[in-house]
Amino acid sequence: MLQAHEFWLFFSASFLLWITPGPDTVYILARTLSQGRVAGLLSVFGVSTGILAHTLFAAIGLSALLATSALAFTAVKVIGAGYLIYLGVQACRRQNELATSSETATQKRSQLFYQGFLTNLLNPKIAIFFLAFLPQFVASGANNSATVFLFLGGVFVLGGTLWCLFLVAFTASFLNAARSDSRLFEVISKVTGLVYIGLGLNLLRAKL
Repeated sequence: MLQAHEFWLFFSASFLLWITPGPDTVYILARTLSQGRVAGLLSVFGVSTGILAHTLFAAIGLSALLATSALAFTAVKVIGAGYLIYLGVQACRRQNELATSSETATQKRSQLFYQGFLTNLLNPKIAIFFLAFLPQFVASGANNSATVFLFLGGVFVLGGTLWCLFLVAFTASFLNAARSDSRLFEVISKVTGLVYIGLGLNLLRAKL
């Protein structure tokens, strides 16, 4: 049974994690700047769904495989890094995408969602994080530990999603103010591509 003081301790720690910029925040902001508000929103939901998947994997014990198998960890890491680098190259090759009337004219919305989902799903560092973070607030050996685990994971995802939606709204307002500058859009696209590539290279450095 989760005690009230344990929940608020968890919530306080989660809040600090939500507002601390990390790879997910960078990815979402870069997507919003390069492709607009709708792309940013879809990326938020995709990233959050990926975190939910990791929460489920951790609750049923699958994430422990990544923590104990260097081969599995490396395989997922390389695939995830390669995917981010691929997205970065694609972004660098886009030409002035925001000059179109539609914010997501060159991509289907489902693609934007799944790209956000995959960037998180293929990041073994997130799986390891949940294995280290959530169990601190779940009583060892409790009969309902899996339920509590999923509940805390859901709260973490909900709070993080709301925070990221706020960031998207703020970033989109800046984007609307700069929409008339076509050169700026081209620069943003290139920078976004470099950000994705940087995230991929950083993931390659991850170790157990």
